[in-house]
Amino acid sequence: MTNSTPESPNPNSQESTQPQDSYVKLAMRNMVKKRGVSLKHFFLTTFGLLGFLVGISYLTR
Repeated sequence: MTNSTPESPNPNSQESTQPQDSYVKLAMRNMVKKRGVSLKHFFLTTFGLLGFLVGISYLTR
């Protein structure tokens, strides 16, 4: 008599059957999860770029 146990499905096999999320989808999910930080970085970048462009235009007039 042999001890044959039913093989349990490999947990990694489920990952291979489901498509992995794209980078954009993961980034969007992260932005929704961390809403305040994303908005702060967006506005800092916007004001920084505007300040840089106004500064360059002032220096080159």
